[in-house]
Amino acid sequence: MEESFYAEIRNILEAARSSAYRAVNFAMVEAYWQIGRRIADEQGNSDRAEYGARLIEDLAKRLTAEYGKGFTASNLRYMRQFYQYFPIRHALRDELSWTHYRMLLRVENEAARQFYLEECVKANWSTRQLERQINSFFYERLLSSQHKEDVSAEIFRLEPPKVPQDIIRDPYVLEFLGVQPKTDFYESDLEQSLITHLQKFLLELGRGFAFIARQKHITFDNDHFYIDLVFYNYLLRCFVLIDLKVGKLTHQDLGQMQMYVHYYERTQMNEGDQPPIGIVLCADKSESLVEFTLPESETQVFASKYKLYLPSKEELQNELQRSYKDAQEHQKRLK
Repeated sequence: MEESFYAEIRNILEAARSSAYRAVNFAMVEAYWQIGRRIADEQGNSDRAEYGARLIEDLAKRLTAEYGKGFTASNLRYMRQFYQYFPIRHALRDELSWTHYRMLLRVENEAARQFYLEECVKANWSTRQLERQINSFFYERLLSSQHKEDVSAEIFRLEPPKVPQDIIRDPYVLEFLGVQPKTDFYESDLEQSLITHLQKFLLELGRGFAFIARQKHITFDNDHFYIDLVFYNYLLRCFVLIDLKVGKLTHQDLGQMQMYVHYYERTQMNEGDQPPIGIVLCADKSESLVEFTLPESETQVFASKYKLYLPSKEELQNELQRSYKDAQEHQKRLK
């Protein structure tokens, strides 16, 4: 087979994938713009301040019940802001996804925002490229630079371009389409095997663990995170969050778990609950490490309780080592 023939077929497929990616994203952008317009109109037309203030909260509850978590009050406010920042519908660009526009909403300077939009379309920036340019003040740097072409080309060395396959990894697209994200979009077979072992191990301990979620998706601005396992311990009366790292444990991993604990403490706790507990597990060939992230409001009594009902570091380390060995043996048999 000649390389030119293969390249031609490949180009056909890439063009089709790009077209599908653009069509889905722009359908979502237009829908969210229309929702934002209707919210702004409804709030503006109402002569009842109380109704206008309650409108988004009530709408979020009904939409979330029918269409899923993509329609939280926070997201609906983004849609309203989207319409307010980009009030002309036919000026929306089909090259840009909802994630692109979400990032542009963070740019307060109107001239800078329009500049990023135009550059994003012209240079075909991915969302990661756009985020990096905004965070590194590309607009301001370019204005003061004598070598503008070199500054503009820098981003393609620092961040990879977007690819059509990103559509199956974009949580916003999956939420819009009503598709349930699958955990194997985000984790390797080895990690999934270890998580499965740990989930079974904790439920069989008989110490009050009730399973809540696996690969729990949470979003802060445009950053997506997935907590490997979430349990509720009815003896401790608190959430227990578990994250697994295959490889060396870093301080960033511990900081991320602290963020998860704060998120659950502020948004998920019910009356009478104790503050959440986070557990970071690190598994590799040589050693297994376990770190607990306790709430800042921890008391001596609560610390004693958690030691009674949670598995010890030694128990978790032993289970990690055993699970790691079993998972590797299973993978060998499959090869």
